[in-house]
Amino acid sequence: MHERDSDATARPLILPAMNNAKLSTAQAAADPLASATATVVALRRDTARELAAMAAVVAAIAWMLIAVAGLGIDYGVKALLCFALGAWLVWRGLPFHPHARFGPANRVTLARLALMALIAALVGEALPRPPLSAESPALWWLIVVATVTALLDAVDGALARRSGLASAFGARFDMETDAAFTIVLCALVLQTGQAGPWVLACGLMRYAFVAAARAWPWLNAPLAPSKRRQSVCVIQITTLIVCLGPIVAPWLANALAALSLALLTTSFAVDVRTLAQQRLPLQET
Repeated sequence: MHERDSDATARPLILPAMNNAKLSTAQAAADPLASATATVVALRRDTARELAAMAAVVAAIAWMLIAVAGLGIDYGVKALLCFALGAWLVWRGLPFHPHARFGPANRVTLARLALMALIAALVGEALPRPPLSAESPALWWLIVVATVTALLDAVDGALARRSGLASAFGARFDMETDAAFTIVLCALVLQTGQAGPWVLACGLMRYAFVAAARAWPWLNAPLAPSKRRQSVCVIQITTLIVCLGPIVAPWLANALAALSLALLTTSFAVDVRTLAQQRLPLQET
């Protein structure tokens, strides 16, 4: 009797445990989809907040510059349009961001995008224009803002690794911001008369490479991380900022920009050769 009683009392305890195990298995099967959906929703909400806040900052700074520097209303419109274009591309790239938070590193890159938009809006404006004057405080402020934008590039990568939120999205966001910043600096160097139209090649070369990869897909093959590539990018942006300096003579700016273009061309040539060498074994097999 005691054995049967113990068996009878044990069964009700065992069956719920088995049912709970089945429920847990079913929940585990459903959780990945629910978790992924929750991650996407949280990321979009967080990103929308970040984009809206930064757009407000761009609008405020642009309005201040309109009042202080005597720029036209069109300057503010251009700054917001530049930022809006960047924000739209950021939103489109969110599927490549695997985390639920936008993250501090991407926030820094977004700040760089905002500063770049404010600088880009100067293209076509009366400032800066030749002849450059060392007594113009606006030109020195342009150098300061451009330098801060460049220096922040050293912050976002370290933040991504430290916070554990590194992703393909963040790497691409950083790279595209650098590329856009470079072409903007090239346009301003041309606008100030510090170099001829050829200086635009410094900023257009990467876009030409991307266009070439559409015709020759083997150029899309991955390349190993390269200190050379990073160094050339830093040299190029630094050189273009120096060329905007009002105390830099046009002949010196031309020489510096030409050297930067030569280094960039060599770097791209090395990468193309590497990609071509990787392609040959695949053709032989």
